Amino acid sequence: MFLTNPRLDLTSPLANIWPEFYRVGDERTSAWAIHHGRFSVKSDAHILIVDDDKGIRDLLQEFFQKRGLHTSVAADGTEMETILRRAQVDLIVLDVMLPGKSGLELCRELRANYSTPIIMLTAVNETTDRVVGLEMGADDYVPKPFDPRELLARIRAVLRRNGGAEPRRPTSKQIFHFAGWTMDCSRRRLMAPGDVRVELTMAEFNLLQTFVRSAQRVLSRDQLIELSGGDSGYSFDRSVDILVSRLRRKMEDDPKTPKLILTVRSGGYQFLPETTSE
Repeated sequence: MFLTNPRLDLTSPLANIWPEFYRVGDERTSAWAIHHGRFSVKSDAHILIVDDDKGIRDLLQEFFQKRGLHTSVAADGTEMETILRRAQVDLIVLDVMLPGKSGLELCRELRANYSTPIIMLTAVNETTDRVVGLEMGADDYVPKPFDPRELLARIRAVLRRNGGAEPRRPTSKQIFHFAGWTMDCSRRRLMAPGDVRVELTMAEFNLLQTFVRSAQRVLSRDQLIELSGGDSGYSFDRSVDILVSRLRRKMEDDPKTPKLILTVRSGGYQFLPETTSE
């Protein structure tokens, strides 16, 4: 019989958390299939896993490291901060349920100080946690129980977008000006009127870039997902609404009466300002 990981005990409680990872006799779930490129990501990426369950931390660390990812682990927010102070981290996998500060609290604090992409681990039926996590600045979520292959695929998608995924219409324009704002797509930098830098998450920047490159066009949620390179990163249409809400809070004088990003009933959204580019 073929085991996806012969070192793991099939009677382990973890077999109930990730049943696909422990499946016997199914080559589609094998480590061989994953190792040979189906789920490859850049080999120098540094992933930080924050979860208070040692079994989950150890299993994910082994799973990712065997696939070429440098992986660090932390049991709580204190250990997470220690790692972030001493090392460059490319992506954080953050559990919602943690001792001390919750994952949602940590997500909010991270967004105030870091632009590192965040994937939240949430309970399977806790829709509120997912929505709040996205509103706090998380880039994606994975509900428990989950297959580590899905988590790896989502990490790959987030890292790909964070690496500068552009809207799929070719263009040489990289710097845009609108309503006193300046957006430098090559440096991934947004400057407000008065030359004040505004920090955006990767997902926020990609969505705003799509709006700016399609200024004054009405775009549906599906079009926004497609043009932002969100082939697997946006988990549901509501996540587009949440990202728009976050952009409005950062960019509008009054988010309740937006003048930059308008909602078009039964249509989607429209970026209203005229733009110039260089």
